Amino acid sequence: MSIEKFITLANQVVDIETNAVSALKSYINHEFAQACQTMFDCQGRIVVIGMGKSGHIGGKIAATLASTGSPAFFVHPGEASHGDLGMITKDDVAIVISNSGETGEVLAIVPVIKRIGAKLIAMTGNEQSTLAKLAEHHVCVKVEQEACPLGLAPTSSTTATLVMGDAIAVALLNARGFTADDFALSHPGGSLGKRLLLRLSDIMHDGERLPIVSISALIKDALVEMSEKGLGMTAVVKDNGQLAGVFTDGDLRRILDSQIDIHQDNIANVMTKSPCVAHPNMLAAEALNVMEDKKINGLIVVDENNKPIGAMNMHDLLKSGVL
Repeated sequence: MSIEKFITLANQVVDIETNAVSALKSYINHEFAQACQTMFDCQGRIVVIGMGKSGHIGGKIAATLASTGSPAFFVHPGEASHGDLGMITKDDVAIVISNSGETGEVLAIVPVIKRIGAKLIAMTGNEQSTLAKLAEHHVCVKVEQEACPLGLAPTSSTTATLVMGDAIAVALLNARGFTADDFALSHPGGSLGKRLLLRLSDIMHDGERLPIVSISALIKDALVEMSEKGLGMTAVVKDNGQLAGVFTDGDLRRILDSQIDIHQDNIANVMTKSPCVAHPNMLAAEALNVMEDKKINGLIVVDENNKPIGAMNMHDLLKSGVL
C-alpha cells in the first residue's frame, strides 16, 4: 500500500470519529442530566461495568470519575458473575456499557444488580435495546458508522462512549465544586500534585542546615557558613534574631572588584538589605514563580516575627520535582 493511501485512510478515520463525537450533543439532554443527578446523589460508589472493548473504555471512565471527585471502580461482568457482584451495594449506582445493549454477559447480571437495589444507568447505542429498557436512565452513545471499513471493529462507538464518559465526569466535577487542590490530593505522585501540594516547609533547609550569621559577623565568616551549608547564600540576623539581610554568591561576585577586605569588613556593609522572603506555608510552585520573577536563585523562609526558619534554592525545587 502506498504512503498516500495510508494517509488517506487515516484521515477518513479521523473524520468519521470527529463526526461521531459531534453528534453526541444531541444526546446530552434531559435524560443525560437525570443520569448525572442520580450519580451526584449517590451515597455509595459508581460501579462501571462493560464487556470487551466497552470494558476497556469503562475502566477509563471509572478512573476519570474517581480522580475527579466521584468515587468509582470498574467491575468485569464475567468476574461479577463469579463473586465480584459482592462489591456492589444498594447505595451504589451502576453504569452498564454495551453498544448493542444486548451483550449476554452484561444482561446476565442486570437482574441481580436491580435486586441488590443499586440504581442502573445504561450507556448504549440502541435506545430500544433490552439494557436500555431495564435501566432507570439511558445515556445514548449511538454513532452513524464505525471507522472500521468492515463496520465490525468498535472504533467510533468506543470513542463516543469515552467522550460521553468524560462529559459525565466533568459535569459531576463542576457540580461537586471539585477544585485543583482536590485533584492534587488524588494525584500526589504526579508533577501537578507536587505543584499543588508541596509547601516550602516540606523542602526547606532548617535547623542546623539553615545558613545564618549575625549582623556583626565578618564577611569571611559568612563565606565559611555559605560553604558549609552549600546553598549559595546565608541569612544575616539582628541581635533579636530578626532578618536583617541576605548575602549570596551574587553579592560576593559584586564585591570582588572592590577594595573590600573579607577578613576585616563587616557583612552588614555588603549584604542585600530587605531581601525577598518566603513563608513556610507558601506553595513550592509559588516560590518558583517568585524566584523567576525576581531573577534570584534562593529564598530565606521567615516566620510571623520575621525570624529565619529555613532556606531553599532552585536545586531543592528541582529535586522535589516542582521544577
